Amino acid sequence: MTLNEYQHEALLTESYASQFSVIQSALGIAGESDECADKVKKILIDTQIVHKVDTDAIMFSPKQRYAIALKIGDVLRYCAALARDIDMTLEEVAELNISKINSHK
Repeated sequence: MTLNEYQHEALLTESYASQFSVIQSALGIAGESDECADKVKKILIDTQIVHKVDTDAIMFSPKQRYAIALKIGDVLRYCAALARDIDMTLEEVAELNISKINSHK
């Protein structure tokens, strides 16, 4: 699935008023990002990974990865909406971001 295909599918069930869509999308990103970070924090604390500083990488179980991926998807859905709200596709946003990243090298 391409980013543009995802954007189209993700926005099919949207139901909030268009005059508030930019606000809803931006606040949705903030809220879902917070929930995503909180999910990671809870997994790290609950499994006491935070206290295991002797390893180079944090390893998540498949169940934990799935739970985090669902939260990332929630963030992505609002990113798709906000991109639409500013009359851009997710692919255009992604391309701009890669250009910005590459310009900092």
